[in-house]
Amino acid sequence: MTPSFLAFIGIALIVIVTPGPDTAVTTRNVFVGGMRGGVFTSLGVATGLSIWALAASAGITALLVASEPLFVALKIVGGAYLVYLGIQSLVSAFRAGDWKVLAEAGAARRRLGAAAAYRQGLISDLSNPKIAAFFTSLLPQFVPQQGATFADFAMLGITFAAITLAWLIFYSWIIATAGNVLARPRIRRVLEAVMGAVLVALGIRLATEPR
Repeated sequence: MTPSFLAFIGIALIVIVTPGPDTAVTTRNVFVGGMRGGVFTSLGVATGLSIWALAASAGITALLVASEPLFVALKIVGGAYLVYLGIQSLVSAFRAGDWKVLAEAGAARRRLGAAAAYRQGLISDLSNPKIAAFFTSLLPQFVPQQGATFADFAMLGITFAAITLAWLIFYSWIIATAGNVLARPRIRRVLEAVMGAVLVALGIRLATEPR
């Protein structure tokens, strides 16, 4: 491994473990879908990151970042989607009928299918244009100044996605294990409400904060 690649790994690890929208969506889906929900959400996030990475390698994201209307429109869509997921969690947490459902063993794992978890991870990632800006600004710093190829950029981006996948799966396992310990309906309901509020806040921030 070259020093620049090791430096990239170090920066990637710092960015990846810092909580953000992907972490919040994964946490929410572990609460409502168990470890399986977290794993498939992680796969969706990693797929979205891979698509962004390939787009950045091809120079497509630079066009998005340079276009103010497109960037703002995608920000609004991404923010609205996070708010939508947050409201779903809040409604579920405060719905009286969920008390009995959550009390049943394994009920939470039946509330979110693998396809839905994957789709939510994918959409939440692809609708966040800040990832496009991040890849556009980060990747060129770790490729040769002269003669950089599509493969050079793509390798870094896919590496970032792979590390994210590994981290989110490990993180899902931690949350799922804690969820098994804190499985009482009242506690689970509070946690789901908290994550719903966090997602709403992240969605509003994504849609409204400056570039």
